[in-house]
Amino acid sequence: KLHWCQNVASKAGESNRVVHSMCCSSQDLQPPICSNSSSEFGYPQQQQQRVAQRLLVVANRLPVSAIRDGDGWDLKLSAGGLVSALLGVKQNFETRWIGWAGVNVPDEEGRASLTEALALKGCVPVFLDEDTVDQYYNGYCNNVLWPLFHYIGLPQEDRLAATRSMDSQFNAYKHANQLFAKVVFSQYQEGDVVWCHDYHLMCLPKFLKDLDSHMKVGWFLHTPFPSSEIYRTLPLRSELLKAVLTADLIGFHTYDYARHFVSACTRILGLEGTPEGVEDHGKLTRVSAFPIGIDPERFIQALETDQVKLHIKELRRFFAGRKVMLGVDRLDMIKGIPQKLLAFEMFLEKHPEWQENVLLVQIAVPTRTDVPEYQRLTSQVHEIVGRINGRFGSVTFVPIHHLDRSLAFHELCALYASTDVVLVTSLRDGMNLVSYEYVACQNSKKTEGVLVLSEFSGAAQSLGAGALLVNPWNIREMCGAIEVALNMPENERKERQRHNFTHVTTHTAQAWADTFVSELNDTVVEAELRTLHTVLHLPLETAVGRFRESKNRLLILGFNATITAQVEGPRRRGPDQIMEMNLQLHPGMRDSLATLCADPNTILVILSGSERTVLDEAFGDYSMWLAAENGMFLRHTHGEWMTTMPEPLNMDWVESVQLVFDYFCERTPRSFVETRETSLVWNYKYADGEFGRVQARNMLQHLWTGPISNAAVDVVQGSKSVEVRPVGVSKGAAIDRIIAEIIRSKDMRLQIDYVMCMGHFLSKDEDVYTYFDPKLPFERDRHSSTHLTTNGKLDKAAGDRRLAPKSCDRYLAKSNKMAVVRTKSGSLLSPESNGSPYTRSNSFKDRKNIDWETMELDSSVVMNISADTYFSCAVGRKSSAARYSLSSTEEVVDFFQALANTYSKPVSEANSGPPLHSSSASMGLHVLQAAGDQLCPLQCGT
Repeated sequence: KLHWCQNVASKAGESNRVVHSMCCSSQDLQPPICSNSSSEFGYPQQQQQRVAQRLLVVANRLPVSAIRDGDGWDLKLSAGGLVSALLGVKQNFETRWIGWAGVNVPDEEGRASLTEALALKGCVPVFLDEDTVDQYYNGYCNNVLWPLFHYIGLPQEDRLAATRSMDSQFNAYKHANQLFAKVVFSQYQEGDVVWCHDYHLMCLPKFLKDLDSHMKVGWFLHTPFPSSEIYRTLPLRSELLKAVLTADLIGFHTYDYARHFVSACTRILGLEGTPEGVEDHGKLTRVSAFPIGIDPERFIQALETDQVKLHIKELRRFFAGRKVMLGVDRLDMIKGIPQKLLAFEMFLEKHPEWQENVLLVQIAVPTRTDVPEYQRLTSQVHEIVGRINGRFGSVTFVPIHHLDRSLAFHELCALYASTDVVLVTSLRDGMNLVSYEYVACQNSKKTEGVLVLSEFSGAAQSLGAGALLVNPWNIREMCGAIEVALNMPENERKERQRHNFTHVTTHTAQAWADTFVSELNDTVVEAELRTLHTVLHLPLETAVGRFRESKNRLLILGFNATITAQVEGPRRRGPDQIMEMNLQLHPGMRDSLATLCADPNTILVILSGSERTVLDEAFGDYSMWLAAENGMFLRHTHGEWMTTMPEPLNMDWVESVQLVFDYFCERTPRSFVETRETSLVWNYKYADGEFGRVQARNMLQHLWTGPISNAAVDVVQGSKSVEVRPVGVSKGAAIDRIIAEIIRSKDMRLQIDYVMCMGHFLSKDEDVYTYFDPKLPFERDRHSSTHLTTNGKLDKAAGDRRLAPKSCDRYLAKSNKMAVVRTKSGSLLSPESNGSPYTRSNSFKDRKNIDWETMELDSSVVMNISADTYFSCAVGRKSSAARYSLSSTEEVVDFFQALANTYSKPVSEANSGPPLHSSSASMGLHVLQAAGDQLCPLQCGT
């Protein structure tokens, strides 16, 4: 496996030198503004030498549009920002382009001929019927996701039918993504990289991973990703986030968009955001920023052609004696065209001297002309243009030249090169490549142009050094920027252009594509290497089989987040705080626990950080052992509570720490303090995640510099909690004393030959997993705060340590992996019982002081466990000291139901061994244990 990872790593390094081309259509990205481009498609030729890795580029639209011409098809270059940006990316990657061809083809003959024609261009079509296109593309993509991602918000419908329509649109959206997934999977070969693009295909990564979990999948968003406060308004918001998170790498144009995405995952899904991305139970999805670029050489070379030079000459003759400003936009609500025109109108009002010395050329490419909102926008723009031309124009001059159409590529390059200022005033834009194209065409001029750029476009983070950044909502600010741009000294123009041109020529589309694919390869390799160190999933059949074959079992279970019932909040808003704080046993565990507890050869221990009353309420009806507050209190359900600490605990720090916890609890909404007899816990599980982490950091500073600076305490920081407990208080420190008491109180006649330790424990408590591990018993920790030495004497001088403390001698016979445990007699320390409640203030002062140093050995038990019969399992944690893991409580429930199902036959059917007599006359049921096990009736009591 490691050899395979090294090979992939080598390929990932090679991908840095490989350039490929791709495209998709996006409402957000700038169009090439070319109706008849003279350049070639630039697809990689099929006869080129095959490379080690193929690239499957999946987008809503193919880079070509298909028009039926009789029995054949006419293929033309599609209008789309990525088409314009990536025409120059063409090297030795074997690329397949997968997407919708933009045409409905109902007949099989037409589909076959179109597929054949597109194959010559390296494209593979996805066929969508008209109804799917209408609801998926025109409906959910353009009416729901696109406005939301651009901060326009969801449509406010006044009819119930509209809400139902949104549901049907989302179903069509998922159906279309499934169709894309089927086509991708039909083209996929092992080792391929699949690159999904844009908001049209947010469900595609999940569907692809469902088909092949080892597929390398990346997803890139070409629009902004809104803040979590905007995104959370989206119905079915969680489903889309979870689908995207199945990708190996998620890319955005800017860090802001990536940060918003991570924030949405943490606030809505409750996942953990890291500097690398989003982590979900140990699975890391990389999230990063990859600013897109263009192919600057395509524009620079175009300026050297005779056709463009002639057009530049004509434009300069027409514009002679005047400054020219340029705007190139889709006629879209987010492009800020009305704001741009109003700023120009204000400039002409304030500066009459410029009224016939400056003009604005505005190219507005129509889009979605059948939508009422866009029709109203078109009318608004035309009205403003007419008003300004009427006020400041004359018979021989108009200040605004407005074109509602696209331009040919050579015309656009000539216009870029002939103008003095370009105005990009987007209200919200993913990147905006017009600014890049303008900079690429300006370097050949004697007098460089000035870029006025909206701070709400993604390009502002890339070209901000050389551009004049403006807030397009502030008309006065834009008016001032126009004045500054027109009057800017030549040396400043040159310096700003130099900065921008350097960025455009180094951060090209080719470099962008190389970086993303290289990062995707590296991410997959890192994930494979991380898998080598990740806890394996519990082998259920093996664990159940070993249980069935064993004769005497020990099961140690956590409680919270292990076998508790999760209470869903109303309308799937996550856990309900009020209901979940009242811990309840999962209903699916009740019958399983009853069956297991009734078996006298199965010892069940609940090891929890919860208080004693919580465990009493949850498990009082079962015959089992309860270890409360991290094992500091112990009892059998048919006995009394006793303490397990060999010496009194110093709790003088409690009052001062309580004050700090209360202070932060008041200032962190929905956080709370759990007051236990041996610890204090501040929990911010239900608070805002980011704010809670900030408050936790501040709290730790207060604690270390104040109340606990000289106290013998440990501070345990969980994922969303801060706990203060005395040194030596942990599940690992208590487990040996718990086992010692169980062995002492139970007349065991059989070896313990099966141990299961399972829970959702804090990292400090995970040393409980190592206690029984057959590979680790030889190592004795010398830093325990309280543990017994080899001669049975209590060692009080040692400090805290990682492995479980040994209150008994423990060794393994090398020949047969037998561990011998010797423990001392006498009951564990128990508090005085005088009829009054056992309170925090006197818990460890008023108890009986048992002398551990004079306790004598009176029993021993041989634990016949090996790597095959010991199972340590973390629940909901992939990174753990345990050998195995289960992802959720539901899997724990299923596992214990499987254990309970091993008791399948009544004793009357058995044919071996006399059963032991039951101590409970009311229990008449019998069970048949596995082959070789002793048959016995169900038994209750200690």
